[in-house]
Amino acid sequence: MSDAILVTDDLSKSFGALAAVSNVSLCFGRGLVHAIIGPNGAGKTTLINMLSGDLAPSGGKIRFKDRDITGLPPDRVSQAGVGRSYQKTNIFPRLTCFENCWLAAQSREHTSMRFFRPAHKLFAVRQRSERALAACGLEQRAASVAATMSYGEQRQLEIGMMLATEPELLLLDEPLAGMGSDESLQVIELLRRLAQEHTLILIEHDMDAVFSIADRITVMVNGEVLETGPVEQIRTSTAVREAYLGEEDDAP
Repeated sequence: MSDAILVTDDLSKSFGALAAVSNVSLCFGRGLVHAIIGPNGAGKTTLINMLSGDLAPSGGKIRFKDRDITGLPPDRVSQAGVGRSYQKTNIFPRLTCFENCWLAAQSREHTSMRFFRPAHKLFAVRQRSERALAACGLEQRAASVAATMSYGEQRQLEIGMMLATEPELLLLDEPLAGMGSDESLQVIELLRRLAQEHTLILIEHDMDAVFSIADRITVMVNGEVLETGPVEQIRTSTAVREAYLGEEDDAP
């Protein structure tokens, strides 16, 4: 297995008396696609929110590239090299595709609020923006206003904005949600391309997509890890079929 890029140790999150995530210890290998699946309410998004800094853990640790990032705010986690997409598309609808990616790329400049800067700084931002658009397959839509694009293209644009920050690790929360079959296939192909150069942690309910692109799968139930392993192990697991897919072995 590849060396770990991110590790959680007894990670937990409670909301009052409700334990949304309980003592989750996982190792995410560098260069792999690691899917997190489970029924609604299993704690998947809460876990991702802690990894991205959107939620502070109630307990436990998160280490990214051997650096403790537990409880850091989202901007600090992003600066460390972690990108994040959300269940609901998070773009600037009145701006063009290029302008959306420009804003994301500009966030990597330590002087992003200084408007009179050397020209080479602007050139670097432009280059990151153009690379991101090309990587997400929207190079020909650079001048298109985001609000006029299809839902699938908007999801691609959100991924492009994430890529413009030049992350090493991508956190993808249900990237196929709400898509038709054709758009889903396009995004699946995009995820395959991204996996060649990035580590992906993926939450997704489309099991066919998960089984086709994941290297490892973690199954969560009631805020806890039920099982983690290679795709074939999870596909054939009796515990997973019973707890997640609602199937039981036939009685003898």
